[in-house]
Amino acid sequence: MHFDNPDLAAVWLTVRLAALTTSILIVIGTPIAWWLARTRSWWKGPAGALVALPIVLPPTVLGFYLLVAMGPDGPVGHFTQSLGLGLLPFTFWGLVVASVFYSLPFVVQPIQNAFEAISERHAEAAATLRASPLDTFFTIVLPLAKPGYLTATVMGFAHTVGEFGVVLMIGGNIPDKTRVVSVQIYDHVEAMEYGHAHSLAAGMVVFSFLVLLGLYTLNPTGRRK
Repeated sequence: MHFDNPDLAAVWLTVRLAALTTSILIVIGTPIAWWLARTRSWWKGPAGALVALPIVLPPTVLGFYLLVAMGPDGPVGHFTQSLGLGLLPFTFWGLVVASVFYSLPFVVQPIQNAFEAISERHAEAAATLRASPLDTFFTIVLPLAKPGYLTATVMGFAHTVGEFGVVLMIGGNIPDKTRVVSVQIYDHVEAMEYGHAHSLAAGMVVFSFLVLLGLYTLNPTGRRK
């Protein structure tokens, strides 16, 4: 395998993007997953469908509407310009925002499943010991939901690494700024540089296998099945 400097830059950019996106998703996905797991509101159905929407939407559709929303006439574009931040499309932070949207279900759903598997008796027992809801969440719920967080972290990171359509529409193809591994592979194929494309693609295959191997090996829930 041979990696040149643009390949390594794309790999580093992809790792930064996936790590930052996954960290943000763990923070914002936890209250969403908790609400979806515990609520009996009529709104649970529509909210769950909205979270899962990126799974079924073609990436180009999602990327198009994100591009419009972040553009000069979109609501997000108006908001970022009013803050003096400029426009997000074709920037690294635009990629981060887009990645948060399209990887959202891959983080929220495993955490939601973990929360739903926890019996409410644990919280009731903690309440009888005068534990506050916040103490109960951090000392009982989070440790019990650890397998769900492990799955969410792995799936969120891996899905962000592998996305192509959305990142191409939002980020374009700017070296060292928005060109991630999937776009770099596309560039090599277009230039008929199959050897370089093979090196990066094979690396993605190995990475994906190791991710799934780690998930099925380390996840205690998976080992019990």
